Amino acid sequence: MTKDFKTINQLIHDGRVDESISRLNEMALGESVNDEIYFLLGNAYAKLGNWPQAIYNYNMALELNPVSPASEALEQIQAILDFYNTDLYNP
Repeated sequence: MTKDFKTINQLIHDGRVDESISRLNEMALGESVNDEIYFLLGNAYAKLGNWPQAIYNYNMALELNPVSPASEALEQIQAILDFYNTDLYNP
């Protein structure tokens, strides 16, 4: 992970998600697009709870690198979305 990616990852961790998304989108427009950009975008959108955007970006990361950590992140999101607690629906 390069210094820029470490900085952006720290921004996401610190809750400065909009700033990190803006930086990552600028990087995605550049010539050297790699899976790490999309993985971090997925992390940022997941932090916001925007599951469709997170899933989209994780899938983009996987297209560029099939062994990306995005595969594990996708599994985690799927587990969140598949969670069903029957106690919540019984009055």
